[in-house]
Amino acid sequence: MRPTPSSLKGHLLLDGGKLGGSAFFRSVVLVCQHDPKGAFGLVLTQPSDRRLEDILPIELTPHLGGLTVFHGGPVQPNAFSFLHFHPQKASGNVLDHLSLGHEPESLGLVGSEWTEDQRLFAFAGYAGWSPGQLDDEIRRDSWLHQPAAPGMFADLDPSLLWRRLLLERPDWQCRLLAESPEDLSWN
Repeated sequence: MRPTPSSLKGHLLLDGGKLGGSAFFRSVVLVCQHDPKGAFGLVLTQPSDRRLEDILPIELTPHLGGLTVFHGGPVQPNAFSFLHFHPQKASGNVLDHLSLGHEPESLGLVGSEWTEDQRLFAFAGYAGWSPGQLDDEIRRDSWLHQPAAPGMFADLDPSLLWRRLLLERPDWQCRLLAESPEDLSWN
């Protein structure tokens, strides 16, 4: 087992096979904040059937308005957040090239400076943990964790992400979990 860093900001949490029946079953969560006050993350693997233009009452450029909104987590399902991946901007507030925002109005600036190599991911809701809660879940092996690579956001495929990340891990248990059916009675 890898040691847990003091802050998991910029790390991915992967369901390690113990979250069946929860909102996090077979999910990948990007931790955007983790400190003594708690943790905040966004689920990267649960796209919804809603579009950004459906949930925001502001004018959006066509390439942003049609973006899929993800279920960011079970906390405050109407809370809005977005991740903006920009390969030409090295600094980001979550990772290099990746910034978190919450203000819908700031999307106007993002849209006006849009280039084809950027990505925007919109979320309704989030994953939240009270002080020490995420650390306890990590100690109980509820989550696998690893640093996120900023480049993964250039071609993120939510339907394959959990499985792909498990298959990249060196341990055979993760590969076995990645290949197992959702319902083990199918075996």
